Amino acid sequence: MDINRKDKIFHKYNEGTHLIGRIGLAIGILLLVGSPFLMGFALDAMPNLSAFAKGLGKIALVYIPSCIVEFLIYTPMLGAGGGYLAFITGNLINMKIPCALNAKEIADTKTGTPENEIVSTLSIATSSLVTTLVIALGVMLIIPLRPILEAEVLQPAFNNVVPALFGAMATRYFRKGKQIVAIPLVLMSLLFVFVPSMISNVAILMLVSGAIAIAHAWLRFKKESKKIDVNNQNSNEEQ
Repeated sequence: MDINRKDKIFHKYNEGTHLIGRIGLAIGILLLVGSPFLMGFALDAMPNLSAFAKGLGKIALVYIPSCIVEFLIYTPMLGAGGGYLAFITGNLINMKIPCALNAKEIADTKTGTPENEIVSTLSIATSSLVTTLVIALGVMLIIPLRPILEAEVLQPAFNNVVPALFGAMATRYFRKGKQIVAIPLVLMSLLFVFVPSMISNVAILMLVSGAIAIAHAWLRFKKESKKIDVNNQNSNEEQ
């Protein structure tokens, strides 16, 4: 297909994605915010709005920076379609991001390309449908499965699902850039060991560790570029 035609088709696709995504987000926010107030009004159980605003303000101080960080980190990875779907359906860290990264690895696509945009959107859409199906089955089977889910022997496994998932996934990527990964990995590990309370600020620390990795990669790039320039200069002088 002609490159210009391909760009036009993808541009049109992106415009449609943004339109549908914004409408979906608006509906989602309206339902999330409006449903509790609607139920409170219908049941004559409306909360004290002043107390509600104070409580919301305290929570917002914690979650707004975290949400901004997640948006800045995840959107370039997911693209427009995947980003809208992931932020509407939620559960990014546990499900959507691992699914998108795995699909990207299988399809061998590069971040920022139309191919990666399509793969990301399809993978997150599939993940959302599967998640919805599993939750529906879980709700129907929650009574029969309750003794198994509450068994003491399984609690350590449930408590470590996310670390196990990300540890297994991260190993594949860490091996591709061991030197760049080493510094933020060691620093964050030491920080969490000696200051366990910082675990609750993972979203912000992801930005910090990412900045460290980017700075390290940039310094290595400059150093290697300088070596190449010196070698080229020496080669030219010898000639």
